[in-house]
Amino acid sequence: MITIKSQREIEQMAESGAILANIHKLLRTFIAPGVTTNQINQLVQKKIEEAGAVAAQIGFEGYEYATCISVNDEICHGFPSNYALKPGDIVNVDFCVDFHGAISDSCWTYAVGEITAEHQELMAVTKEALRLGIEQAQVGNRLGDIGHAIQTYVEAKGFGVVKDFVAHGIGPTIHEEPFFPHYGIAGRGLRLKPGMTITIEPMITTGTWQMKMDSNGWTARTVDGGYCAQYEHSLAITNEGPIILTEQVE
Repeated sequence: MITIKSQREIEQMAESGAILANIHKLLRTFIAPGVTTNQINQLVQKKIEEAGAVAAQIGFEGYEYATCISVNDEICHGFPSNYALKPGDIVNVDFCVDFHGAISDSCWTYAVGEITAEHQELMAVTKEALRLGIEQAQVGNRLGDIGHAIQTYVEAKGFGVVKDFVAHGIGPTIHEEPFFPHYGIAGRGLRLKPGMTITIEPMITTGTWQMKMDSNGWTARTVDGGYCAQYEHSLAITNEGPIILTEQVE
């Protein structure tokens, strides 16, 4: 079921999103060669709790960590570990914040030290794809308009759009309807209405979009070893246009 949020509920989700966004801003300087993904996870959980919020992913469908941290060819749902980041890595940090029942969700990709020109372009294209998707999140548009905008831009740049994982509604739970892909046909799909709250989270690869699963049953990675970047925002659909609830305000 799709839940339509009141103005008050959207404002509460924005408070949750501000906590999340400020932690991502902190990670810009924390993430560096030698830092382990466990240390990133511990910092995120600590900062969420210091803000009086809850790391919403812990316990979600049995997941054990405050974050999903995916490195290089990992597409999503990577487990924090003792892996020490190396120069040239890219790392996607995805987490959810529950602040007094209001949920926010955002992922960001970080470069570790100097990275290749190809991976710099991958990150830039993925971030722009997110912006283009958000641009289509207008009252009266359809979900297919979002996916179409992302797919046509990304594929024209020579990158792949992961098809096995989708965007989704958010609040009062982490995942709720509508679920929709980051590819599609313009003018198709559910029509967007005021008060809907959704995520847009394109996962973009340097090679094929096809994936395989690790033995842990959670972590997905590219079948060809290509790197994957992901950027994600939570947003509210309003008559005045989309409101980004997890914007990293400077």
